[in-house]
Amino acid sequence: MRVAILGNSGSGKSTLAKKLSGDSSLPSLDLDTIYWEPGQVAIERKTSDREADLRRFCSDHDYWVIEGSYADLIETSFPWRPELVLLHPGCEVCVQNCRDRPHEAHKYPTKEEQDRRLSFLLQWVSDCYERDGPMSLRGHLDLFERYDGAKRIVTDLNDA
Repeated sequence: MRVAILGNSGSGKSTLAKKLSGDSSLPSLDLDTIYWEPGQVAIERKTSDREADLRRFCSDHDYWVIEGSYADLIETSFPWRPELVLLHPGCEVCVQNCRDRPHEAHKYPTKEEQDRRLSFLLQWVSDCYERDGPMSLRGHLDLFERYDGAKRIVTDLNDA
């Protein structure tokens, strides 16, 4: 199984990835960990570096799950022919999931630091439906339409 999960912040990507990888040895990669500079908030790494890291991950494992909101980076995994899962539960669900999110220690040193950035995240989540680019709903839908492999859109997270 190779699965690439794409969606807005708060859409359930990490939860689905954990569910799919479970307690097995199925490797899972949160694309945030290769998209941003380690230990820094909102500082992008060079495109070539993050793509090289993803290609290495995909090559090093026969089966895997990757998840993120970056259509351009998800597309880098397409030579491995993953099933593409686009999570699209709607803005209200994404906002509530962000509000309910536990501490993400791999992104923020403390829960308080994470909570200080919540208003920015909630605005980012809402803007996904209006902006363009690889981290927008339009970018996600465009990638979904262009992919000729196995794919599905999930609007109800209970169906994921």
